[in-house]
Amino acid sequence: MRQIPVDTNGATLMVAQPPQVKMRDKKNGVIATDGDNGPKLMTVDVLFVMNGNAEVVTITVAEPDISGELVMGTPVALTGLVARPWENEFNGQKRHGISFRAVAVTSLVTEAAKPKAA
Repeated sequence: MRQIPVDTNGATLMVAQPPQVKMRDKKNGVIATDGDNGPKLMTVDVLFVMNGNAEVVTITVAEPDISGELVMGTPVALTGLVARPWENEFNGQKRHGISFRAVAVTSLVTEAAKPKAA
């Protein structure tokens, strides 16, 4: 499968939607995994802001490779981000798009910056 590396240098990245379990088959409740017996896959919606343009993209990442608390608005780093063009046919309709996969999604909020409980 073709993979296109995505350069995030100079971009502002923040969580738009916290991690959610990626479903392989929503109808039957089958969770997507990395390979046959790998960890479950998660999706994280990330606001990608660069050169005055902003777009929310959905990033797929293995669950163990999500670090830090990822709540809405959390600045993040995306390690090894790639874009993968895809195409399929469903009920006679051809569809295509781009999916995004990262090796890791890491919160950039340090422990010192987190609010303390009273």
